[in-house]
Amino acid sequence: MSDLFSYQIGMGEEERLDKWLTAAVSGLSRSYIQKCIKEGQVSVNEKPAKAGYRLRVDDEISFLIPEAAEPAIEAEDIPLTVLYEDEDVLVVDKPKGMVVHPAPGHYSGTLVNAVLWHCKGQLSGINGVLRPGIVHRIDRDTTGSLIVCKNDMSHRAIAAQLKEHSLNRTYRAIVHGVLKTEEGTIDAPIGRDERDRKRMSVNEKNGKAAVTHYKVLERFGAHTYIECRLETGRTHQIRVHMTSIGHPLLGDEIYGTRKTPFHLEGQTLHAHKLGFMHPASGSYVEVEAPLPAYFVRLLEIL
Repeated sequence: MSDLFSYQIGMGEEERLDKWLTAAVSGLSRSYIQKCIKEGQVSVNEKPAKAGYRLRVDDEISFLIPEAAEPAIEAEDIPLTVLYEDEDVLVVDKPKGMVVHPAPGHYSGTLVNAVLWHCKGQLSGINGVLRPGIVHRIDRDTTGSLIVCKNDMSHRAIAAQLKEHSLNRTYRAIVHGVLKTEEGTIDAPIGRDERDRKRMSVNEKNGKAAVTHYKVLERFGAHTYIECRLETGRTHQIRVHMTSIGHPLLGDEIYGTRKTPFHLEGQTLHAHKLGFMHPASGSYVEVEAPLPAYFVRLLEIL
């Protein structure tokens, strides 16, 4: 429902209407308030007012704050590579550059737009209209297997497996440097970087538990091809963990520390295998997403 804000101006509060409302109503930007004033949702002394109106003592302001409306997410006929599908779940091979779910600046061309078309709208609704069917996600420039739930029963079951760390997720990656050990485990909490809130980092004080197991598949002159298995699923987990031990992912524009001669679009990371207990049958299902063409070519070059 819309909210009605009413106030009477007191001594010392005489200033521009838009400026006063911005300070008085938390969570709304000045540009948004100016838009509301222009659309007639703000009145002073029961009359429409302009943003630049200079308030006077005893002026009465009424502001009908509109209900926040989520954008309509449209089904789009975007080709999908389906790895597994039945009436409960769908596993797709997400391509590089595709955002998983709509967000500001990305309301079309996402995986959600594609699966809405593919599944004819039959998706779980637990995560709301912006993330129908989405239980977990992978980064825009990460490729590979991702599960989508078609109903609430399957969504709850897969979400429980994620919480219990019983979902089997293995990734392939190429990192800078040559790893000396054949395999290892990184057990380090991840949270927001205290110096840059747009990044994640190993954060002992405020981070959440995060565990990544890795093993070497092949060594090259200045790079290593590895497999990673996730116990937890923190944001940017593999990227942050590998950077924390001095081996950032090749092509990673956020956490990478070295330049690369290769023309890459983001990190070299691929969700290779995904295994889960089927929500309805209880049987184990495992799917494998083949390495994308760019990844194969890069291995050949290395």
